[in-house]
Amino acid sequence: MAYSLDFRKMVILYINSGGSKLKASEIFGIHRQTIYNWLNREDLAPKLDYPKYRKLEKEDLKKYIKENPDAYLREIAQEFNVTVSGVSRAFARLKITNKKNSSLQRDKRIVKI
Repeated sequence: MAYSLDFRKMVILYINSGGSKLKASEIFGIHRQTIYNWLNREDLAPKLDYPKYRKLEKEDLKKYIKENPDAYLREIAQEFNVTVSGVSRAFARLKITNKKNSSLQRDKRIVKI
């Protein structure tokens, strides 16, 4: 969480009026490096937090799962051109449980001796 613009101005005002950076960090409860960073910036406004780009869009993945409920992770990964671990992490974010493990699939032929 970013510090408010008013708080930042108050810290800088304290320093510009003769207070030390060390004392300001103690009074306001922030790290000295944060104060140095603010002093070196032209604009004190908090930087914008841009949304993260994801290859697997939430709605697309949900739609694919509804249409293909028996799909393996590797098949979903191929469909969306991502890694299997990426699909697994997307499932965790969406709280979807994984039902299949391709390494457990065995040949189900019965051999009689």
